[in-house]
Amino acid sequence: MIRLDAAPVLVQWAAGGWALLWVTTRRREVGLGYGWLQRAVFLAMAAGSIGAGLVTEPTWTREIATMLFMAAGTVALVVSMVRRHAGVAGQRDLVERRSARVAAMTGIDRAELRFDRSAAEFPPALDLFAAAVGLTAALLGAVAAGDPVILSVARVMVGALFMGAVTDAMLLGHWYLVQPGLARGPIIELVWATGLLWLPETVVMLWPTGMVSVLNGTIDDGYNGLLGWFWVACVATTLGLVVVTRAALREREYSAVMAATGLMYLAIITGFGQDLVARLLLAP
Repeated sequence: MIRLDAAPVLVQWAAGGWALLWVTTRRREVGLGYGWLQRAVFLAMAAGSIGAGLVTEPTWTREIATMLFMAAGTVALVVSMVRRHAGVAGQRDLVERRSARVAAMTGIDRAELRFDRSAAEFPPALDLFAAAVGLTAALLGAVAAGDPVILSVARVMVGALFMGAVTDAMLLGHWYLVQPGLARGPIIELVWATGLLWLPETVVMLWPTGMVSVLNGTIDDGYNGLLGWFWVACVATTLGLVVVTRAALREREYSAVMAATGLMYLAIITGFGQDLVARLLLAP
């Protein structure tokens, strides 16, 4: 049977979130502060994973890989802060276009963010490298979690990306309050990623021995099957929330982004129920 502990859950969540952070930073549209926030959150999760692992039952390959993940992530965070004066290309261009438009209409030069075009920008490849190291740590944790190994690896790796996508989509929605005028492309991409990952996330939880065994009573959930049907509700609701969120983002009003953010709050709850409730029920 496949064990479930806090340490592997935290590192897979952090690694998946970092992978989806790279999906956003590679676009060079979202301000650097968003990356600072995300990296700090995921570094804290990685630290929590190491602490939980050491307190319970250390898996040293996973713990060492998680330490390397934290080192790579710290480098990405420091480089991003050092190169903050360069901003990002998409944000620079947007600010300059808007300032020029205001000046043309009013004859008044608007105070604007100042960027140093001669400075080197933050390279998103650093986020990709940190995510790769983090996913390696999650992979090592999955291998150590028990048999069957292929199923354990599939659930951890798919779950990492799924939880990362839904978390990043919610956090990015808040960033639109900080960076007015940001195009909707980045958040739409994360919502699409959540929807696309929903299918493999559901499949790996049904993969025998899976949730079918809970639903038909072969595995006792301790509540007369209630938790099994709660999982079904989470699966259906998560997909529904993704569809409704994408529909909200088609509306032109700026408030649609805030509505989408609220919907993704709910999707985090149901999405984590889809992943963690199943893994708890299927753990020995």
